[in-house]
Amino acid sequence: MAFDAFYLSAVLEEIRSLGEARVEKIHQPSRDTVVLHLRGRESRAKLLINPNPAAPRLHLTQTNPENPPEPPMFCMLLRKHLSGARLVKITQPAMERAATFVFDCIDELGDPVQKRLVAELMGRTCNLYLLGGDGRIIDCLRRIGLDETSKRPALPGLHYQDPEPVEKIHPLEADIEQLLRQAGADILSDRLMDTLGGLSPLVCREAALFAMGDTGARLEDANISAVAEKLGLFFHEHLTHPAPYYYNVGDTPKQFAFCPIRQYGQCQQGESFSGLLDSFYSTRDRKDAMRQKSQAVRKTVTNLCQRLTRKLAIQDKELAATYDRERLRQLGDILTANLHRITKGQTAVEVEDFYDENMKTIEIPLSPLLSPQQNAAKYYKDYTRMKNAEKELKHQMALAREELEYLQSVREELDRAATEQELEEIRQELQAGGYVKADTGKRKMKQSKLPPMRFESTDGYPIYVGRNNRQNDELTFKLARKDDIWLHASKVHGSHVIISCGGATPPDDTVTQAAQLAAYYSESGGGQNIPVDVTPVKQVKRVPSAKPGMVIYHTYRTVIANPYKDIVVDELNVEKKVSLD
Repeated sequence: MAFDAFYLSAVLEEIRSLGEARVEKIHQPSRDTVVLHLRGRESRAKLLINPNPAAPRLHLTQTNPENPPEPPMFCMLLRKHLSGARLVKITQPAMERAATFVFDCIDELGDPVQKRLVAELMGRTCNLYLLGGDGRIIDCLRRIGLDETSKRPALPGLHYQDPEPVEKIHPLEADIEQLLRQAGADILSDRLMDTLGGLSPLVCREAALFAMGDTGARLEDANISAVAEKLGLFFHEHLTHPAPYYYNVGDTPKQFAFCPIRQYGQCQQGESFSGLLDSFYSTRDRKDAMRQKSQAVRKTVTNLCQRLTRKLAIQDKELAATYDRERLRQLGDILTANLHRITKGQTAVEVEDFYDENMKTIEIPLSPLLSPQQNAAKYYKDYTRMKNAEKELKHQMALAREELEYLQSVREELDRAATEQELEEIRQELQAGGYVKADTGKRKMKQSKLPPMRFESTDGYPIYVGRNNRQNDELTFKLARKDDIWLHASKVHGSHVIISCGGATPPDDTVTQAAQLAAYYSESGGGQNIPVDVTPVKQVKRVPSAKPGMVIYHTYRTVIANPYKDIVVDELNVEKKVSLD
């Protein structure tokens, strides 16, 4: 990620375009996030400031984060001093990740006064300060005491100290050829990081790639004049005309910068600097939040799957042992034929094995506490026990495999859960199955049931996709008509998909798009050429006393689908279209 000083400069230019905006509302949805609602002459915007050392950022946002029931003290303080204030100036220290917002306010006596909101976004020293007109700190997000090792204490009443100026050279003011000829790091990207200010390591590697064709290029064998000329072109082009670029791996955002990101392959350009940051961090934060919230449930399901796998391995060994039971019956027959040669108290007897064609002599172990007849009966009893054990083990193993398959499908649902309500429905499903204890001590607001995901094919046919096992059951056996079309990824866990066609034969394009949805919302969603089974709903039967979502069907055809998210999943999603409208 490249939220460096020059990317911040581009974001601040977008904020300045609002003009002299007034502060309408102030919220603090989390400890490190402050959102200012601004109203300009022609538009409204929300300014998000997050001085979190792990991922500091500042940008305009379109998201609506959930606010706590009681606003934090720092939020109340900002509301007291900045509500209704007019933003008149935005400044940034040279080559530094910091910004100062100057507001015209009215104090308690009704007199005009200027106050400043200073956002410092530099690693461990990240902080957000509210300053009075005299430069004293009214309060700050993170208070730093006088007795701590920091050179810049941050406490109410103290004078604010500006960050130490960056002692590097501005890329557009530097004599790059001279810098490259001086002693220093031999790797070009490292030399740029050591001498030029305001640039991130990502951008320095991109500059090295542009100038020498390799992010790890070394200066020892380079034509310094030619490299310096290319670097000058790179910095002049991208610092005077920056543009937002980003690089994703699948749906997961990985990098962003104010210049093209070529070192990872193909990158894309965003519409705005703030929009790119908003989308980047919203996607990442949403996935991180869902991962944390589902961690306890995921751990429970994973442990149950591991336990069932170990149980099946043990039962498989026990089942293999039952296949040798025929020998027990034979030994019982041999003992019965030789009862006259056995006396009570013997521990073994040597007799001829008439089941062997050579009539070899064998030694059969005996219990000295049992009579000859009882010893023979014991072998018959062990034979019967092993025969019954085989039948019971097969039954128990079938149940265990069914339960394991069900839990694996739940684990796959957890991977696809995108909202807290979807996660809660999965948790309720596990509670109903007795896998998770109900939260009896907590009172929760009753939430409406989530409907199935709704899509619309290019031919206008509604397509419904189940979000979890219980919803799959309801979709297939309650909501769908018997003459609708049912689809499911073949032989893997996944969602039930219904084409609502009312008995009509849907066009091939609609079936293809529904198959792509079934492939995407399945365990194989990240692959290609995924087989999908297609059959009328009337052919799908519920398995008696089976877990939710388990069905059987015999008459079907199979199509091959490639789940392209952007072409099918996003384009056909009715809910997303409505929200965009």
